[in-house]
Amino acid sequence: MPFGPTLLYPLTLFTTWVHEMGHGLSALLVGGQFLELVINADAGGFARAGGGAGWPDAIVAAGGLLAPPLLGAVILATVHGSRRARLFLGALSIGIVVSLVLYVRSTTGIVAMAGVAAALAFVTWGAFRNTPERRVVIAQFLAVILAVDTLTRMVSYAFMGKLETGQTSDVGHIADNLGGHYKLWGLLITAIAIAMLAFGVWMALRRPRAASAR
Repeated sequence: MPFGPTLLYPLTLFTTWVHEMGHGLSALLVGGQFLELVINADAGGFARAGGGAGWPDAIVAAGGLLAPPLLGAVILATVHGSRRARLFLGALSIGIVVSLVLYVRSTTGIVAMAGVAAALAFVTWGAFRNTPERRVVIAQFLAVILAVDTLTRMVSYAFMGKLETGQTSDVGHIADNLGGHYKLWGLLITAIAIAMLAFGVWMALRRPRAASAR
């Protein structure tokens, strides 16, 4: 579509936020540290987070890669009714605000994610009072955005050992901490991500079929 990338730019930054939050939350889950989250204007970013050498840092690296497909699959599989959609969108809006206070430290990230949080809050508590089912469409649209990001940016990134800046990539960090070749880890991460999304789509398609059978 003409101007499609421009129109979707805030959502591209949203997927970056999900990726970097995946790193940070994974670090906290393994007892590590999550210091800051940076989102750049080119939709790149990084999280200053770590869990310690070995398997903890490998989990932190994998957490960022798997966060978008995991969240997308959860939305596809569970957010079907208007009540669930409102709960999810409201919780996501609040989660973004909390991350802005605690972790996000770049101007692009603050401005973009504040805008996304405000839009989600409006959808949750201000708009669609007479048509609440439209909130389901918006939630599922976010899931599709996360799925597309997984099948484009994440899949290509998962087979890179080094970034253009010369820094080690996420799969490179996994290989450094657990051994093996980074491309094998990239293949495993990609397979897990696609399996997650396939399960989410299956659950999303299964629900209306089950409802029509009753």
